[in-house]
Amino acid sequence: MDASDELETDLRSEGVRVTRQRLAILHVLREAKDHPRAEDILSRARAQDPSVSQATVYRTLAVLEKSGTVLRNEFDGAGARYELANRDHHDHLIDLDTGAVIEFQSDKIERLQAEIAAALGYDIEWHRLELYGRRRPRD
Repeated sequence: MDASDELETDLRSEGVRVTRQRLAILHVLREAKDHPRAEDILSRARAQDPSVSQATVYRTLAVLEKSGTVLRNEFDGAGARYELANRDHHDHLIDLDTGAVIEFQSDKIERLQAEIAAALGYDIEWHRLELYGRRRPRD
């Protein structure tokens, strides 16, 4: 099942009709290369269908978050931002000046986290790593 089908199935399983407006929202989520806020999703969806309402965006996001299809990230001071949950594991670096969210993956960090957990007698079930920083001035 691809991301489009999964998103639509999750809506239907919660008794939510898949309308033209919701299809626009799903398209935005599938195509997002960033971590959009609900307001960004609304704006992008309205570019496809001007009848998309704020309430529809919030309701759709709530249903998809509840089903585990969409992740809601609460980056410090940046408000809720959304991304599809079916993507490969990654961590986030948040630019404190611009609010940009940069995804990264590091095998070294993953190994270190597993070593720390093991040394403390734990197995990691899941984790979320967020780094906050400012870009270094260029020389």
